[in-house]
Amino acid sequence: MSSEDDNSSNSSDRVLFLPLVSEELVSLPLPINVVSTYWNVPLPMAEAVEAAKRYPSFEGGIIIEGVELAERHGLACVMLHSDMQGLRTAIDAGIPPIVMLPGIPGSPEITQHASVISGYGDDAVYHYVQKGNEEGDQQEGAIPANVFDREWSEEGRLMILVAPPESISPLPMRISAQVSVACRLCFDAERAMILGDRSGASDSLKEALEMDPENPTALQMLGGLCNEQGLPECVKYYERCIRANGSAFLAYNGLGNYYLKRGESAKAESYYTKAIGINPKRSARIYKNRAYLREKQGDREGTLEDLHAYLKQLPSAPDRGAIEQAIRELSD
Repeated sequence: MSSEDDNSSNSSDRVLFLPLVSEELVSLPLPINVVSTYWNVPLPMAEAVEAAKRYPSFEGGIIIEGVELAERHGLACVMLHSDMQGLRTAIDAGIPPIVMLPGIPGSPEITQHASVISGYGDDAVYHYVQKGNEEGDQQEGAIPANVFDREWSEEGRLMILVAPPESISPLPMRISAQVSVACRLCFDAERAMILGDRSGASDSLKEALEMDPENPTALQMLGGLCNEQGLPECVKYYERCIRANGSAFLAYNGLGNYYLKRGESAKAESYYTKAIGINPKRSARIYKNRAYLREKQGDREGTLEDLHAYLKQLPSAPDRGAIEQAIRELSD
């Protein structure tokens, strides 16, 4: 195992020194490769390449594929919805946690991403950065702790621990095996959806909810799956998700999309506004959708505000010309 970095700028910081890793595949996401390398368990690239053949057109990483590869080579994995204390407890035990965070602003295709957390301080959380300094030492990206926790809360504070079994078992925090399996089933469902198996994904998510009825990840995903099919059941899953996690941006946005398709403008605008209140920078498209609703209601100023926000967040929008024309017409 790599040692703790004793060169922290603040003596109260707790930072784990993670290896610089560049190799990643759809079947071996970078966070899994970083953590397995940290534990001196190199994962065979040939095995990952073979697994990647199942996803010839998918761009991104599939967490469950990486987890399964790590497990086949001796590491263990637990998944849970945690909190800042749980995050610190894992790091204090020498385990770098993987967390799910909101997608990258300006990238509409990326709604979520996984990040490795390398340490924490009094007022900051440090996440792994895929580059080093001139001396080749690892660099950490510092995020104010309150900002990190606010963004992490949008994903239900989902945390993945990949480590040798003997490192996980002594952890002082309570980790329910049933809850961990329920979280894992969500990643199984994600893989099924990537493979086009909507029925298999639905079955996995429903099984997860039988184990953990208030699992916000499973509720949000099942709501999204129903919403894609135009099923009104999506509403109950989204609403349950929001009761379990009041910061569930994707559930509020999903309800906005559902009511937009149904022509229920007031409800759609309300849910979009609540989502924007949680994270005003997470989605550009949400502003475009709300602009459409506001224009229908005769709210010229609100429409202009949202169209400007859409272009600010997505400067390379494919419909930029049309949006700019709409702005000019509304401004006359």
